Amino acid sequence: MPFDPNAAALPDSGVFGLPFSPDDSKVVLLPVPFEATTSYGGGTADGPRAILEASRQVDLFDLETGKPYEAGIAMLDEPAEVRAWSDEGKALARPVTAHDSADAEARALERVNALSEKMNAWVYGTTKAWLSRRKIVGVIGGDHSTPFGAIRAYAEAYPRLGVLHLDAHADLRSAYEGFTYSHASIMFNVLEQLPGVTKLVQVGIRDFGEAEHDLIVGSDGRVHTFFDARLARARLDGVPWREQVDQIVQELPQHVYLSWDIDGLDPVLCPNTGTPVPGGLSFHQATALLEGVVRAGKTIVGFDLNEVAPGPEGDEWDGNVAARLLYKMIGWTLKSQ
Repeated sequence: MPFDPNAAALPDSGVFGLPFSPDDSKVVLLPVPFEATTSYGGGTADGPRAILEASRQVDLFDLETGKPYEAGIAMLDEPAEVRAWSDEGKALARPVTAHDSADAEARALERVNALSEKMNAWVYGTTKAWLSRRKIVGVIGGDHSTPFGAIRAYAEAYPRLGVLHLDAHADLRSAYEGFTYSHASIMFNVLEQLPGVTKLVQVGIRDFGEAEHDLIVGSDGRVHTFFDARLARARLDGVPWREQVDQIVQELPQHVYLSWDIDGLDPVLCPNTGTPVPGGLSFHQATALLEGVVRAGKTIVGFDLNEVAPGPEGDEWDGNVAARLLYKMIGWTLKSQ
């Protein structure tokens, strides 16, 4: 039976109800159900599954980007070993976050860091393999530690890569709570370990520590943070969002990787994410930011979307918003190329 993009998705169909396999898709989505270092709310390991289920309700024709589905979009199967690493790591992290004995903390930290390194290596190897086949790879977390391996692979493939980082948090903490690869440390690790990332442009940042602010100020321009409070104040004073977007995008090099934490949005759109913060972007502001990257002639080479968590009673709202944002990210990525 030929695929009908206007028909209802079948319950057991692929992401967005599509019939494609990874082999015949331009876009390959990599689910990473890992959240060993979450420091407040949990549930992000269930994010990939929530997005997959909600994606089947997304209409495939998009007014802005046309028919992204025609390029082929497929999500890999959720890896059981990564889920097992996450479960083990989350249980081991409790003595650390609860500040148990020093010996228990040291043993737990060592093992959680080792599990995070396994996850990073798996994401790196898998991303690199699909990139070698000329696919666009998107990581679907999990907490925001999950795409480090993907950013590493992209930085190797695209010298002078820029990262456009949407988030409520700067994620520039050094080994937060002792976890080397904490979700709160990913951009610190990117700056420290990935010299191929020449520019980090942050948007929506509204919760950060003094040391993180000092790092931004002292980065000699490698990090440019558009703080949420300043953007919002300027809009209240009459500066159009389009003008702000142009200023943001101007800071990016030619090749752009999107690293987007769902909590960069207004928490009304993601109430069950682990660390919600008042403020943030509306859905339309976020998608206009994507459009602005393409309008400026930049090329989006890859992306990740993280920190999506379904509600405790199975509430699908967070997954619904994330699936629709993901389709926009895919559409604008394809359009940029």
